[in-house]
Amino acid sequence: MQAKIVKIDKNNPELDVIKHAAEVIGAEGLVVFPTETVYGLGADAFNPKAVERVFKAKGRSFNNPLTVCISDAADLNFLVEEIPESAKNIIDKFWPGPLTLVFKKSDIVSLKITCGRSTVGIRFPDNKIAFSLMALIKIPLILTSANISGSPSPVEAQQALNYLGESVDLILDGGKTALGVESTVLDLTVSPPAIIREGAIAVKEIEKVLGKPKVADSR
Repeated sequence: MQAKIVKIDKNNPELDVIKHAAEVIGAEGLVVFPTETVYGLGADAFNPKAVERVFKAKGRSFNNPLTVCISDAADLNFLVEEIPESAKNIIDKFWPGPLTLVFKKSDIVSLKITCGRSTVGIRFPDNKIAFSLMALIKIPLILTSANISGSPSPVEAQQALNYLGESVDLILDGGKTALGVESTVLDLTVSPPAIIREGAIAVKEIEKVLGKPKVADSR
Protein backbone atom coordinates (compact mmCIF):
# COMPACT_ATOMS: atom_id res chain seq x y z
CA MET A 1 0.00 0.00 0.00
CA GLN A 2 1.22 3.48 -0.88
CA ALA A 3 2.24 5.57 2.14
CA LYS A 4 0.07 8.53 3.06
CA ILE A 5 1.55 12.03 2.72
CA VAL A 6 0.38 14.50 5.35
CA LYS A 7 1.15 18.21 5.08
CA ILE A 8 2.62 19.76 8.21
CA ASP A 9 3.59 23.34 9.06
CA LYS A 10 7.38 23.53 9.21
CA ASN A 11 7.29 26.49 11.60
CA ASN A 12 4.42 25.40 13.86
CA PRO A 13 3.95 21.62 13.47
CA GLU A 14 0.36 20.63 14.16
CA LEU A 15 0.14 18.56 17.34
CA ASP A 16 -2.43 16.14 15.92
CA VAL A 17 -0.12 15.31 13.02
CA ILE A 18 2.85 14.84 15.34
CA LYS A 19 0.76 12.60 17.61
CA HIS A 20 -0.29 10.46 14.65
CA ALA A 21 3.34 10.08 13.53
CA ALA A 22 4.33 9.12 17.09
CA GLU A 23 1.61 6.46 17.15
CA VAL A 24 2.87 5.01 13.87
CA ILE A 25 6.41 4.79 15.21
CA GLY A 26 5.13 3.26 18.45
CA ALA A 27 3.51 0.49 16.40
CA GLU A 28 6.81 -0.52 14.74
CA GLY A 29 6.07 1.81 11.82
CA LEU A 30 8.35 3.82 9.57
CA VAL A 31 7.83 7.58 9.23
CA VAL A 32 9.52 9.92 6.78
CA PHE A 33 9.98 13.51 7.97
CA PRO A 34 12.13 16.51 7.06
CA THR A 35 15.29 17.59 8.81
CA GLU A 36 17.27 20.71 8.00
CA THR A 37 19.46 18.64 5.66
CA VAL A 38 17.33 16.11 3.73
CA TYR A 39 14.22 14.04 4.36
CA GLY A 40 14.90 11.29 6.87
CA LEU A 41 13.44 7.86 7.50
CA GLY A 42 12.67 7.42 11.19
CA ALA A 43 11.86 4.43 13.39
CA ASP A 44 12.05 3.37 17.04
CA ALA A 45 15.74 2.82 17.77
CA PHE A 46 14.89 0.33 20.52
CA ASN A 47 12.60 -1.88 18.42
CA PRO A 48 14.55 -4.60 16.54
CA LYS A 49 11.70 -5.24 14.06
CA ALA A 50 11.47 -1.55 13.19
CA VAL A 51 15.25 -1.36 12.75
CA GLU A 52 15.17 -4.33 10.40
CA ARG A 53 12.35 -2.71 8.42
CA VAL A 54 14.55 0.35 7.85
CA PHE A 55 17.32 -1.75 6.30
CA LYS A 56 14.85 -3.59 4.08
CA ALA A 57 12.96 -0.46 3.00
CA LYS A 58 16.15 1.18 1.77
CA GLY A 59 17.73 -1.96 0.36
CA ARG A 60 20.60 -1.09 2.70
CA SER A 61 23.44 -3.47 3.40
CA PHE A 62 23.36 -4.97 6.89
CA ASN A 63 27.03 -3.98 7.07
CA ASN A 64 26.20 -0.26 6.80
CA PRO A 65 25.37 1.19 10.25
CA LEU A 66 22.43 3.48 10.95
CA THR A 67 22.44 6.81 12.78
CA VAL A 68 20.58 7.48 16.01
CA CYS A 69 18.66 10.75 16.25
CA ILE A 70 18.04 12.63 19.53
CA SER A 71 16.22 15.77 20.67
CA ASP A 72 18.29 16.42 23.80
CA ALA A 73 22.05 16.28 24.13
CA ALA A 74 21.55 14.78 27.60
CA ASP A 75 20.52 11.54 25.86
CA LEU A 76 24.21 10.98 25.19
CA ASN A 77 24.58 10.03 28.83
CA PHE A 78 22.90 6.67 28.24
CA LEU A 79 23.62 6.15 24.53
CA VAL A 80 27.40 6.42 24.59
CA GLU A 81 30.17 4.90 26.70
CA GLU A 82 31.92 8.21 27.20
CA ILE A 83 31.77 11.79 25.99
CA PRO A 84 35.29 12.81 25.01
CA GLU A 85 36.54 16.22 26.07
CA SER A 86 36.78 17.10 22.37
CA ALA A 87 33.02 16.65 22.03
CA LYS A 88 31.95 19.36 24.44
CA ASN A 89 32.89 22.44 22.43
CA ILE A 90 31.70 20.80 19.20
CA ILE A 91 28.30 20.05 20.75
CA ASP A 92 27.98 23.58 22.11
CA LYS A 93 28.81 25.05 18.71
CA PHE A 94 26.98 22.81 16.26
CA TRP A 95 24.09 21.04 18.03
CA PRO A 96 21.30 21.11 17.17
CA GLY A 97 22.49 21.16 13.59
CA PRO A 98 23.77 19.21 10.57
CA LEU A 99 26.56 17.36 12.33
CA THR A 100 26.65 13.63 13.11
CA LEU A 101 29.09 12.69 15.87
CA VAL A 102 30.53 9.20 16.24
CA PHE A 103 31.02 7.88 19.78
CA LYS A 104 31.77 4.58 21.48
CA LYS A 105 28.31 3.13 21.99
CA SER A 106 26.83 2.02 25.29
CA ASP A 107 25.30 -1.43 25.73
CA ILE A 108 21.80 0.01 25.30
CA VAL A 109 22.45 0.66 21.60
CA SER A 110 21.71 -2.50 19.65
CA LEU A 111 24.39 -4.10 17.50
CA LYS A 112 21.67 -4.31 14.84
CA ILE A 113 21.93 -0.54 14.50
CA THR A 114 25.73 -0.45 14.43
CA CYS A 115 26.10 -3.63 12.35
CA GLY A 116 28.25 -5.20 15.03
CA ARG A 117 30.49 -2.19 15.52
CA SER A 118 31.39 -0.66 18.87
CA THR A 119 30.67 2.87 17.67
CA VAL A 120 27.47 4.75 16.87
CA GLY A 121 26.72 7.94 14.94
CA ILE A 122 24.39 10.35 16.73
CA ARG A 123 22.66 13.44 15.37
CA PHE A 124 20.57 16.24 16.91
CA PRO A 125 18.75 17.84 13.96
CA ASP A 126 17.78 21.51 13.85
CA ASN A 127 14.24 21.17 12.53
CA LYS A 128 10.99 21.88 14.37
CA ILE A 129 9.13 18.92 12.87
CA ALA A 130 11.86 16.44 13.76
CA PHE A 131 12.29 17.97 17.21
CA SER A 132 8.55 17.96 17.94
CA LEU A 133 8.23 14.31 16.98
CA MET A 134 11.15 13.13 19.07
CA ALA A 135 10.24 15.32 22.02
CA LEU A 136 6.77 13.77 22.09
CA ILE A 137 7.99 10.18 21.71
CA LYS A 138 10.76 10.71 24.28
CA ILE A 139 12.94 7.97 22.77
CA PRO A 140 15.80 8.12 20.28
CA LEU A 141 14.97 7.30 16.69
CA ILE A 142 16.82 5.66 13.87
CA LEU A 143 17.47 8.37 11.29
CA THR A 144 18.72 7.74 7.79
CA SER A 145 18.08 9.48 4.49
CA ALA A 146 14.70 8.56 3.01
CA ASN A 147 16.03 7.06 -0.19
CA ILE A 148 16.99 3.78 -1.74
CA SER A 149 20.62 3.16 -0.81
CA GLY A 150 22.93 4.63 -3.42
CA SER A 151 20.33 7.11 -4.71
CA PRO A 152 20.38 10.89 -4.15
CA SER A 153 18.90 11.96 -0.83
CA PRO A 154 15.43 13.54 -1.09
CA VAL A 155 14.87 17.19 -0.28
CA GLU A 156 11.10 17.09 -0.88
CA ALA A 157 8.39 14.73 0.34
CA GLN A 158 7.39 13.63 -3.15
CA GLN A 159 10.91 12.41 -3.83
CA ALA A 160 10.80 10.32 -0.66
CA LEU A 161 7.42 8.93 -1.74
CA ASN A 162 8.87 7.95 -5.10
CA TYR A 163 11.66 6.05 -3.35
CA LEU A 164 9.89 4.47 -0.40
CA GLY A 165 6.16 4.86 -0.93
CA GLU A 166 5.48 1.13 -0.77
CA SER A 167 7.80 0.49 2.19
CA VAL A 168 6.94 3.17 4.77
CA ASP A 169 3.77 4.00 6.66
CA LEU A 170 3.64 7.80 6.74
CA ILE A 171 5.37 10.78 5.13
CA LEU A 172 5.25 14.21 6.75
CA ASP A 173 5.48 16.93 4.11
CA GLY A 174 7.08 20.03 5.58
CA GLY A 175 8.20 21.48 2.25
CA LYS A 176 11.67 21.59 0.78
CA THR A 177 14.49 21.10 3.27
CA ALA A 178 16.55 24.14 4.20
CA LEU A 179 20.06 22.87 3.36
CA GLY A 180 19.59 20.06 0.84
CA VAL A 181 22.84 18.30 1.68
CA GLU A 182 23.62 15.57 4.22
CA SER A 183 25.15 16.20 7.63
CA THR A 184 28.89 16.27 8.16
CA VAL A 185 30.10 13.18 10.04
CA LEU A 186 32.86 13.58 12.65
CA ASP A 187 34.44 10.59 14.41
CA LEU A 188 35.29 11.45 18.01
CA THR A 189 36.59 7.99 18.89
CA VAL A 190 39.99 8.66 17.30
CA SER A 191 42.68 11.22 18.06
CA PRO A 192 42.68 13.66 16.45
CA PRO A 193 38.98 13.46 15.52
CA ALA A 194 38.37 12.52 11.89
CA ILE A 195 35.96 13.86 9.27
CA ILE A 196 34.26 10.77 7.84
CA ARG A 197 32.04 12.78 5.50
CA GLU A 198 32.05 16.47 4.72
CA GLY A 199 28.49 17.68 4.37
CA ALA A 200 26.57 20.77 5.42
CA ILE A 201 29.30 21.90 7.83
CA ALA A 202 32.62 22.59 6.13
CA VAL A 203 35.89 21.19 7.47
CA LYS A 204 37.17 24.72 8.05
CA GLU A 205 34.27 25.34 10.47
CA ILE A 206 35.23 22.24 12.45
CA GLU A 207 38.84 23.41 12.47
CA LYS A 208 37.85 26.65 14.19
CA VAL A 209 36.67 24.63 17.18
CA LEU A 210 38.91 21.55 17.22
CA GLY A 211 42.02 22.51 15.34
CA LYS A 212 42.84 20.52 12.25
CA PRO A 213 40.95 17.20 12.17
CA LYS A 214 41.95 14.23 10.09
CA VAL A 215 39.95 13.72 6.91
CA ALA A 216 39.20 10.07 6.28
CA ASP A 217 40.18 8.58 2.94
CA SER A 218 36.87 8.17 1.07
CA ARG A 219 38.26 5.90 -1.61
